[in-house]
Amino acid sequence: MTSSAPLPVVEPLDQSLRAELQRVIDTRTKPPGSLGRLESIALQMGLIQRSTRPTIQRPAMIVFAGDHGIAHEGVSPYPQAVTVQMVANFLAGGAAINALSGVAGLELEVVNAGVATPLDDAPGLVNTPVAAGTRNFAHEPAMTREEALAALQAGAARVRHHASLGTNVIGFGEMGIANTSSAACLMSRLCGVPIDDCVGRGTGLDNAGLARKREILAAALAFHATDDARTPLDVLATFGGFEIAMMTGAYLAAAEARMTIVVDGFIATSALLVADAMSPAVREYCVFAHASNEAGHRRMLAHFGATPLLELDLRLGEGTGAALAVPLLRAAVAFVERMASFESAGVDDRDA
Repeated sequence: MTSSAPLPVVEPLDQSLRAELQRVIDTRTKPPGSLGRLESIALQMGLIQRSTRPTIQRPAMIVFAGDHGIAHEGVSPYPQAVTVQMVANFLAGGAAINALSGVAGLELEVVNAGVATPLDDAPGLVNTPVAAGTRNFAHEPAMTREEALAALQAGAARVRHHASLGTNVIGFGEMGIANTSSAACLMSRLCGVPIDDCVGRGTGLDNAGLARKREILAAALAFHATDDARTPLDVLATFGGFEIAMMTGAYLAAAEARMTIVVDGFIATSALLVADAMSPAVREYCVFAHASNEAGHRRMLAHFGATPLLELDLRLGEGTGAALAVPLLRAAVAFVERMASFESAGVDDRDA
């Protein structure tokens, strides 16, 4: 799979409307700041959309699925076959992200980024694998630079497709057994954090399994310590997964298209680490949905200086935390659109 399409170019947010947006928010019939984080979300969305009346149009969730060679080292208690089985569950409508996307009113798409088992075409599935899973980064880079670029471009293409349909709010989820191992190594290398502070239990490792996972990933980082895995693209190619790489390209394309991006948990934020290292302005388009229960995610959030909207002890992935946060974005645009101003309601403001 190859592509010559350019990678997205992300511009910093235009701040020229900030004062007018703040005036609109402050003159709604409420004490200034009394709607708390909803006000900051409305301001951010207005800046992203370059409008004093932000909207939510055709919000979407893309779930990228891919397999990981590092799974063969026993870093997950689940067999690799669960990846393709869960993709089938997504397509049948039986997963958590199906239920929560329905609650949030999200268009849901599933992308085969690189599942090891071949998948037949099916409604709701975008079947564009880069390869049948990554290589085992305990012994060699997970993918080539060319494969990483192809995945970046494929993820960007999916977002551009949704942009053409009118989407202006988007979230990304993932499925891939052992992808917490990739995310932990990406975090360690990109943030300069010791691997023990990045590694968690993933899908439920016991203490012995957690210790083994830390040992395996520390050895993998040491194995690649003297190679070229230093630039964001090289780090992604060395430790990433195809679903993580596609998410990275998706983040860049969503910011390029001036979408509001709702960021999910540990895996999704690891992809954002790569996107941010490539183009730091991407974080200005992001709303951080929740703080995951997975070890390391709070440190990722601290890296971005982010305060998550929700703390629900989630560690599922799939985009579920992002889906749960979308109704809060709906509330933010609703108060701007539907609340009367002091003037229109004939209510004295505090300076009257």
